[in-house]
Parts: sequence; structure tokens; C-alpha cells
Amino acid sequence: MFLKHPRLVLAAFILFTLLGSLLAIKRVKFSFDLEDFFPDGDADLAYFNQFRQKFEPDDNFLLVAVERKEGVFDSLFLSQLLDFSIQVKNISFETELNPKMIADSLQKDSNVLVQRGEKWVLKPIINSQSLLQVEYPIKTPFSFATIPAIHLEEPAKFENDKRKILSDERFVNTLINKDATTLVVATKTINNIQQPDAEKLIIQLHELLKKYPLLSNYHLLGRANFQKEMVEYQKWEFLQAASISALLVLLTMYLIFRRTWGVIISVGSILAGLGVFVAMLGVLGTRLDTMALLYPIVMIIVATSDVIHVMSKYTDELHKGREKMEAIRITLREIGMSLFLTSATTAIGFVSLLTSKIPPIRAFGFNAALGVMLAYLTVITFTVSILTLFNKEQITKQATAEQPFWAMIMGWIDRVTSQHKGKVLAVIAISCLICSWGVSKITTNNQILGLLPRGAAITNDFAFFEQQFSGFRPLEIAVTIKSPYNADSAIVVQNIDKLEKQLKTYPKHIQSISSVTILYKTLHRAFNNDNKDFYTLPDSLEDFYKYQRLAKKFDKQGNLNVLVSKDNQFARVSARILDVGADSVKLITKSIDEWIAANVDTTIMTMRQTGTGIIVDKNSEYVRDSLLWGLLLAVGLIAVIMVFLYKNLKMVIVALLPNAIPLLFAGALLGFCNIPLEGGVAIVFSIIFGIAVDDTIHFLGRYRLLKIEGKTTDEAVTVTLQETGKAMALTTIILFCGFVSLMFSVNPAANTVGLLISSTLFTALLCDLFLLPVLLRLFIK
Repeated sequence: MFLKHPRLVLAAFILFTLLGSLLAIKRVKFSFDLEDFFPDGDADLAYFNQFRQKFEPDDNFLLVAVERKEGVFDSLFLSQLLDFSIQVKNISFETELNPKMIADSLQKDSNVLVQRGEKWVLKPIINSQSLLQVEYPIKTPFSFATIPAIHLEEPAKFENDKRKILSDERFVNTLINKDATTLVVATKTINNIQQPDAEKLIIQLHELLKKYPLLSNYHLLGRANFQKEMVEYQKWEFLQAASISALLVLLTMYLIFRRTWGVIISVGSILAGLGVFVAMLGVLGTRLDTMALLYPIVMIIVATSDVIHVMSKYTDELHKGREKMEAIRITLREIGMSLFLTSATTAIGFVSLLTSKIPPIRAFGFNAALGVMLAYLTVITFTVSILTLFNKEQITKQATAEQPFWAMIMGWIDRVTSQHKGKVLAVIAISCLICSWGVSKITTNNQILGLLPRGAAITNDFAFFEQQFSGFRPLEIAVTIKSPYNADSAIVVQNIDKLEKQLKTYPKHIQSISSVTILYKTLHRAFNNDNKDFYTLPDSLEDFYKYQRLAKKFDKQGNLNVLVSKDNQFARVSARILDVGADSVKLITKSIDEWIAANVDTTIMTMRQTGTGIIVDKNSEYVRDSLLWGLLLAVGLIAVIMVFLYKNLKMVIVALLPNAIPLLFAGALLGFCNIPLEGGVAIVFSIIFGIAVDDTIHFLGRYRLLKIEGKTTDEAVTVTLQETGKAMALTTIILFCGFVSLMFSVNPAANTVGLLISSTLFTALLCDLFLLPVLLRLFIK
């Protein structure tokens, strides 16, 4: 029908794309929410959610580290820092929080939200603290007194203050660095701050800091800053990937077709597929997360492959002297089914991601599968409809200079695969052995720093906190206390102190440890002339109970409320662990679990590691495992389709074997290049498999038609190489140019995707051009 009314089809495509794109502008949002990547149905996640009901989350902080290389003990500098730490709590802005979130916030803290007319004004900073607001308790003969950690009004005491602070483990690596060149203002934000509010908070924070000339050299660390910065990079990466890929594909298309309209139709078809996909995202109101960068990549892959095969077949038929409409009908008849099969098998690869426990992975699988089928429909209807409107001369250059070149290349491949089968298989076997060695070197010890954009402010800030302070990654241990004991029982506090001492045996990894013991140790030090050597638990129970009675009186910062639950039956031990790599962290946490199992009396209490750090690590494992299992599922489903199509087990083996080698090669690249296997990288394997399967199906589809016509295996392979091999090679060239665009990215994950896919593209092509003909000639007589 669309061949008879091409203009109507084109008008419908343009109308849908425009309307959908308008919806996309209004409804499609970028977001970065770490909790979205938590695995559904996980026992540790369920426990963590229960833990969060008892305590504050471990990521509701925003740290502002202000550096003064000459040293922070300067009156003007300290005065400005104190004023900033006070004024930062006054940051406020209109929010778009939904009514439920507003009700929850008002129930927890009535000062967080203020209604002004129909608008709600949010104050996202609940509390702030710096060394300028810290006071030491001192025991006097008559009562207790407090003295400031820094005597701001008495500069003569700065040197003594500095010496005292740098010898105090409570402050070093948390509120001040070891060199006393940086002070931190630690702010507590509202729980689970969302991206729009996080962006407003960070913008106002920057504006506030501009008012203090001496605080110009600062670094930020916290959930709100990550959300704001990562979303900005998402938007830039999305546009950059699509724009550069389109430009490179445009240049390559011109070199191939040498006709303006041929290039415009080809590139226009690819962009049309991407436009329809974006429009569909708008209709569905999809939220784009950190995986959004892969959508234009997927669309360019499948649309380019489909367009090249259609255009190549169509121009080949034109060169044979066919009329325009006859050439189009032959192209649809001989290529249409292969295109459908390649799209279906690629979509199956993405649909397999629906088995993942990670919601964004499932969403990506669904959207990518939808995009693959939309690209197929676009090429079959939109591209073919356009071709009916142009003459042969407008599509491709009539000179035959290119034909002998491709005929010569494919003829040479035909001779090699016919006369040197053993040598081809030997080269493939040796290559597989080398790749297997590379696969054995794969590591999963990925670091957060290695995933952040190179040279970006957020990356530099993260590295600064890793080097100068306690890092970003939280380490949480939940303590559940059994009756008749509670959180301030002496035996409970003593056991928690033993755990702290164990954690301190990892001084290069774990720092900034906090627990209920902090008040007892502080009071014990105060009762002993503020001697740092007495920052320990008291030896006698008499002293312990004395401190127990005084603890809440001196808990001005509310540390007990953060570290102990309201019912006094739960406690927490919080620390920070440096970004030493997922595998290294796993070894440390495993040894902590072993220590807990061997040293904690479960009749008194239980201890269990929890927090976002544990969940993120499990998330990485889930992503890797689910993607690899999903890939196996996809291979199985495609094998079933092959059995149904060819009704020959040998053909199934012949079809799948060339597609396994590109996966092996990609794994070897990870091992030899020392690239850790993480979620974003694991998804590449589904893409690689889709690329390899596409070319194999096109090759076998044409081969099968020739066999039906009565040709022998050798004749069918020879003709298939001449007719389909060219399209496969052109597809590889264009996709390679498209993926080179990812090398312009500052995102290491995007660089890895570009490296893996562009490198394995040629592996897949070589397997289809050399191994597949050999296997057909050996096994299909």
C-alpha cells in the first residue's frame, strides 16, 4: 500500500515525529538517582530499607571543602567560612515536590517546607557544621564548661588550636585535612533529594560562595552535586553522540554513493528512525537515566545496517538494468524477510534484559527493543517510499569503478575460503586461544573515579576528597540489640568499641568512624584534663554509668539521634571507605563479616553490614550476572529461531559459531586493556551479538534463496559473497565511523563502549566473510 501512496506515508512520518518530539521536549526528563539502580527483590535491599526507617540515610550530606594553601588558620578566612556555614542553611527555592513528598517532609521537619500562596518553598539544608562551631567539653572543679575548638577572636591561640585539632581523630580527615590547608563545612540535606531540587541547591550554593572572596578555592562532594553534574553530562553526551555520529555517517555515505540525494536518503532514513524513537519516548513519557547515551548508539547501529542493506540491494538491481519499481519490489522480497529476522533477533537480545533485577536495565531493554523494531518499520516504509520518488541517476553514480573493486575483494575471499579452509580454521583457532587468555585476565575491580567524566569538576572534586579526606563511599554496620539490653548498656557500647578497633586495622582504607561510643569517649577525655590519650571508653563501670547520665546533656549536635534509634534498640556504626576498587572492598567487607561472626555474642546483639555501598556493590554483581545470563538466553532463543527457519541442526551451529567469536574478542580486549567489567560495559556484549547476528542472517538469507534456486553450496557462497558481502563491509565501515564519535567523549564508559564495538565490528565482519563460508562448504554439502 505504501508503494502506491508514498507521499502520504512520508507526511504521516513527519507529523508523528514532530508531534512526538514536542511531547518529548515537555515530558522526557533526564535524571540521575542512585536508588533507581538498586536491585528489586534483594534481601540486603529489604534490610537496608528497614534500616533507613530507623536512621537517616547515609547519603544525605553535602560537603564543601574550602582550601587555603597557606594554611586555614587566618582570621579573615575563618570569619568568612563561619559566616558561610551559617548562611548556607538559609538557601531556599520553590520546589515541585508532589503532595505526598510534601506531607512526608512536613511530618519529619516543619521547617523544611514553607507554603507561600500556591507555591511551596524548600529549605534543603537542615544543618551545617564546621570546626568553627565545635566546642570541647571541659570538666572544672564545680561543673562542666566548653571551649571552642578554634578561638576565632584570639588569633594568638591559633597555633595551639591547630596542634590540638590535628591530634584529634574526631576531626582529622573529616572537618580538616592532615596538612591544615583545607576546612570542611559539612551540611545535612533533606533525605532523598530529587534531581530538580538538587540542581537548584547547587546553583544557589555556588552563588552564595561567590560572596566570599577568600572561599573561591572550594570542592563539593555529595548526592546533590552528583545528581546535578551527572545530568548535565548526560544531556551533553546524548547530543554529542547523536551529532558526531550523524556527521561521520554523512561523510562515509557520500564517499560510498557519490550522489547528494543518495546520501540524503540514507542519512535521512537513519535520522528518521532516531526521530521516531524520540517521538515514541515522548508519547510514553519516558525518563532518561545514565543509560540514555546508548539509545542513539543502538538506533544508529540497527538503522544504518538496515538502510545499507536496502540501498545496496536496490542499487545493485538498478545496475542490472531493472526498472525503479521492479528493483524496489525485488529488494523488498529478497531483503525484507532478512531485515525482519535481524531486527527480531536483535530485539530478542535486548528483551532478554527484562530478566534483570535492576529497573533501569529492564527499561533500557524494553526501549532498545522497541527502537530496533521502529528502525525496521522506518526503513521498510519511510526509506522505500522515498526511493519511489527519485530516479536511478539521482540515487547512485552510474560509473562502475566501484564494482570491480568489491568484486575483486570478494573474489579473493571466495578463493581463500574455498582453497585454504584448513588455514582459515587454524588462524581462527589460534585467535580463540589468545582471546581465551585475555578473557582470563578480566577484572571486576572497578572504581568510582574510573567511571566519572575525565577532567570534569565533579571528578576533580571527588579525587580531592579521596586524597585529602575520608572519601565518599559509606560503610554502615547496623547493630540490633536484644532485650533486656539497649544501646546505652555498657556491654553493648563495649562491643561496638571492639568493632571500631577492628575497623581501625584498615587505616589505609577505612576512616572517619562514628558510633555511640563517641560521647562516652569525649566525656572520658573531658574528665581527664582533655588529654587526648583518654579518648577511650572508661575502664570502670562506675565511670561508664556516670558518663551515661551526662551523655544526652552534652549531645548538642544530636549525634545520638543519628547513631541510636528512638527506641534505643538499634545502633549504627558509620565510616567512610576509600575508592580502592570493588574487588578490594569486597575482600575488606568479607573480613569484617568474618570478624563479626567470630566475636559478637548473638545473645546480646547482632551486627550486619548495610548501606548504599553494599547495595551498589550487589547492584554491579547483579548487572554483570543478569546481562551475561540474559545474553545466554538471547543466544538460546535465536538458536530456536534458527532451528525453526532452517530445520537443520548443522545450520544452527554454522550460524551461531561465527557470532560467539566477536564476544570472545570483546572479552579479550577487556582483559588485555585492563578494563574492569561493570554494568555499562556488560551491555555492550548484547550490542556486539546483535551486530554479528545481523550480518550472519543477511548472509544466510541470500545463501538460502540461492540454494532454493538450485545452486550448489560453492555457487551459492560465491554469489552471496559478491552480492551480500559488499553490503556487510559497507555497514561495518559506516558503523565504525559512527562509533569513533564515542572516542570524543570525556566519559570513560563511553570510551570503552566505542573501543569495544568499533574494534569488534571488524572481528564480526571477518568471521562472517571468512569463517561462515568455510563452515558452509565443510558441513552443508
